[in-house]
Amino acid sequence: MRRALRLRAESRQLERRELERRQFMTAEADVLGELRRLRARVPQLTGALAASTDGLVLAHDAAPVQAEGVAALTAAALGVALRLAEATGQGSFKELLVRGDDGYVATYAAGSTAVLTLLAEPRINVGRLHLEARRSSARIGQLVDGALERHENV
Repeated sequence: MRRALRLRAESRQLERRELERRQFMTAEADVLGELRRLRARVPQLTGALAASTDGLVLAHDAAPVQAEGVAALTAAALGVALRLAEATGQGSFKELLVRGDDGYVATYAAGSTAVLTLLAEPRINVGRLHLEARRSSARIGQLVDGALERHENV
């Protein structure tokens, strides 16, 4: 009996994830267009990726990296960032910036269910990065949340 209940729950979870994936994909072309416009405005970006908060790639313009791996790592980092912001009383997650020897990785909240992750050269103007990324993440959030709302109303 327990096994049957567990299998049924797993089946429902898979169905839910597949439905979510299809809902996200309806916004894929628009999100990809926003990523490309962002990269055109900020030439020091070497990659851009929009993903769901649980690591599903929505769209990417990041040739030198494995998009699925970056999305999964973003989801893991997001989990830590959410807990850190909450534990320190800083409010809800907005953005995360990692600086490495060879550049930056920046992640921004994009609506209620998505994130924008950017890869940038070390010479980027970080203020400009934040300015442009915040605008794009807001737009991506509107696109993704809007796609989810349309599907929920169907």
